Amino acid sequence: MDLLVKNGTLVTATDTFRADVLIAGEKIVQIGQSIDADPTARVVDATGKYVMPAGIDPHTHLASPGQGTTTADDYLSGTIAAACGGTTSIVNFAFQDKGDSLEASLGRHVQSAANRASIDYGFHAMISDLTDAVQAEIASLPARGVTSIKLFMAYRGSMMVDDRTIVRTLAEAKRNGVLVMVHAENGDAADFLQQKMVGEGKLDPKYHASSRPPRVEAEATARAAALAEVVGAPVYFVHVSCTEAVDEIQRARARGVDAMGETCTHYLYFNEADLDRAGFEGAKWVYTPPPRGKHMPPLMWRAIASGGLGVVASDHCPFNFDGQKTLGRDDFTRIPNGAPGIEERLIFTYQGVNDGRLTLNRFVDLVSTKAAKTFGLYPEKGTIAIGSDGDLVIWDPNAELSMTHSALHSSVDYTLYEGKKVRGLPDIVTLRGAVIVENRQFVGQAGGGRYIARKPYAGPA
Repeated sequence: MDLLVKNGTLVTATDTFRADVLIAGEKIVQIGQSIDADPTARVVDATGKYVMPAGIDPHTHLASPGQGTTTADDYLSGTIAAACGGTTSIVNFAFQDKGDSLEASLGRHVQSAANRASIDYGFHAMISDLTDAVQAEIASLPARGVTSIKLFMAYRGSMMVDDRTIVRTLAEAKRNGVLVMVHAENGDAADFLQQKMVGEGKLDPKYHASSRPPRVEAEATARAAALAEVVGAPVYFVHVSCTEAVDEIQRARARGVDAMGETCTHYLYFNEADLDRAGFEGAKWVYTPPPRGKHMPPLMWRAIASGGLGVVASDHCPFNFDGQKTLGRDDFTRIPNGAPGIEERLIFTYQGVNDGRLTLNRFVDLVSTKAAKTFGLYPEKGTIAIGSDGDLVIWDPNAELSMTHSALHSSVDYTLYEGKKVRGLPDIVTLRGAVIVENRQFVGQAGGGRYIARKPYAGPA
């Protein structure tokens, strides 16, 4: 069935204008005034609402392991939650176990997502064990549509890689049009500080922040940027949490390094005081890097508004409070690191528009367009243009909600944003022209998402 969206205000990363949009055969086929559609087409009246490209979340952890447990959302529940928040494409991380090939680690996620993902999806490879055979596999990734690799500089003794691995991966990735993503924290320093806290009996969640101060992140950011500079490769920094790290990205750019960064919605709202909530409640805010000082969220808003960082991702890594976070009740180092946010991402980033921190166009760029361009999805995704996929979010700027866990669709048992009042919500969401969300309820086909074969990295977006 064709879909005609009438009378809305179209908002892209660059333009805002009144127009109708006609979708046929899953693609946008016409944009203009007073479009007439086939009588069998579904017509949606978007009067008083914004029509925007649907969200793209390049940082999710569905069906993923972490500290002896597995995230609460699989590809079914996680993608339904994403859709209800206005996101129609994700790129999920495929963890490599020691001794595994990349083919094996990707294969597990291919099986997990098949017939369960309800929006479109792709994968990032992850490397923690770079054997010669694994290095040789990098050249084969683009042929299967995997054009990004993540490396951890954190988590000594598990996923952390050394500088030689970083350099080898950067060089091989550059040769093959693959973008390297880096979790930038000095794992040795963080491990040292963790053990110091434990030795002093400082075991409450609040010490998570003390064990990973901003300089731990900034040092690793500077080092990874320098290694990228040495081999002339691009580098993308995930979940940047502090201006110390933003400054290192800016310094690298000034030297000509193609260095990019994202932040996550929770760094715009929360600070280290949340880790000290009563009754072990602070464990919900144990994610890595940790929430920073009270002065930092306004500075992170400034970083995304100014272009210091280009993407707002969710880093949706949901562990239930009851039974998973509580594994570390007596020792913060045993609390599974991660927080939910796949559904909340667009809603809470949009509040920056209400507050005058972001323009509408900048909002669209941050939650959709920049990620599409960076990760090989553009222009099929991330914009409203003839030939693009019919992935839209019709946004009601006047809808209001007091956020509660019960209003969301993830399988995790809490939201960080409980009780926060918001204005501006997704009303209707379409995936390739099919309405999959109405009135913030999923009405699409469970498992109806498709695998996205992404294009090689093409340079600064």
